Amino acid sequence: MVDFEKYIESLDSSMLVIPFGRIKNITATTITANGIDVAIGDTVRIESEQNLYKVLGMVTGIDGENFKIVPFSFVDGFRINDRVFLQREGLSVKCGYGLLGRVLNALGEPIDGAGKLYDVPFNEHLNKPSIPALDRGVINQVFATGVKAIDSMLTSGKGQKVGIFAGSGVGKSTLMGMIVKGCQAQIKVIALIGERGREIPEFIHYNLEGNLENTVIVAATSDESSLMRKYGAFTAMAIAEFFRDRGHDVLLIMDSVTRFAMAQREIGLSTGEPPVSRGYPPSVFALLPQLMERAGNNKLGSITAFFTVLVDGDDMNDPIADQSRSILDGHIVLTRELTQSGIYPPIDVLQSASRVMDKVVLKDHYNCFLKLKKVLSLIKENEVLVRVGAYKTGMDRELDEALAKKERIIAFLSQSQEQKYDYDTIVKLLKEVVL
Repeated sequence: MVDFEKYIESLDSSMLVIPFGRIKNITATTITANGIDVAIGDTVRIESEQNLYKVLGMVTGIDGENFKIVPFSFVDGFRINDRVFLQREGLSVKCGYGLLGRVLNALGEPIDGAGKLYDVPFNEHLNKPSIPALDRGVINQVFATGVKAIDSMLTSGKGQKVGIFAGSGVGKSTLMGMIVKGCQAQIKVIALIGERGREIPEFIHYNLEGNLENTVIVAATSDESSLMRKYGAFTAMAIAEFFRDRGHDVLLIMDSVTRFAMAQREIGLSTGEPPVSRGYPPSVFALLPQLMERAGNNKLGSITAFFTVLVDGDDMNDPIADQSRSILDGHIVLTRELTQSGIYPPIDVLQSASRVMDKVVLKDHYNCFLKLKKVLSLIKENEVLVRVGAYKTGMDRELDEALAKKERIIAFLSQSQEQKYDYDTIVKLLKEVVL
């Protein structure tokens, strides 16, 4: 006869019960609970007493026995004394080649109606450190985008982090679509953070022409909770890192950094952080480099990242724009003035810069870039004089030559959404314009 008493006594009673806490207070954006041991950044599962709601949340503050949770959904439907369970596995996203061609939410769940995910056997944690400084590869190879103004005057390198700065309605989404279609990246990861819901299918249909081959889209729309908008960016970065670590050159495009920062502002202010710059708490400025620095080269592959920044009132000194510019390796400025003049893409090459261009292009290309930039600068400086008729042909030979090339330069820097060019062709066209 088996002696069950011996086995029962040997069991650890703490393993027979799943510990849980209880909700003690609920505000419009946060939940306060106690009863379990948690750490900052822990993921918890909140369950209503009637088992009608189960949502994930994140611990963002601890005060004695009480801790604050920001839910990934909204607080509607929860009551005092509902249960809170610790998710010991933390936040992660399932990764694999089965993600290609799919549209996901911020938690990595499919939202495209194409069924469950297959061939996603790996779990990638969302909060990972960036590549150690001395383990990063040198940026010395061109990353061609197929956009003439970028590849000729603002040439990017594999592993570079670039910002696209513009006001609302200037043409960021159109330029993003041109880069995705025109680049030669093996894998493309697109994060649409805080966008209007209608823009997601429109971006796929118009900007990508419905082609999601080798592409993963992570979408967190403006009507979703602040935590979903925040972690949508980290989910996209984790997916890009997965493919980079398997030897691929990855393009990561995120639209937009500003709405990502606004999501963190909501979280920070709700947990008691002080606003320090235009309402943004300190955590926003700490979070931006934590996300952006994860792009780059390692010994296996690369992530070339384009981050769009929505500048407030076309003010390039907006705090998020200013902070982003200091972290990134280059910036592309789109101006409303060029849009109103009918020049697309409306890239102001005089305000823009690539910090790695001189390291990735050949010397003759770089010399042609300098010559064209000088010509553009000369035209810009004398634009008012020419318009009011104060300048007469023959007064300045150098300016006469610049003005004679103006129409050719505008035609060269302009490009329709459907056109794409290979890098060698763009360099050849640049030389023809300058010489």
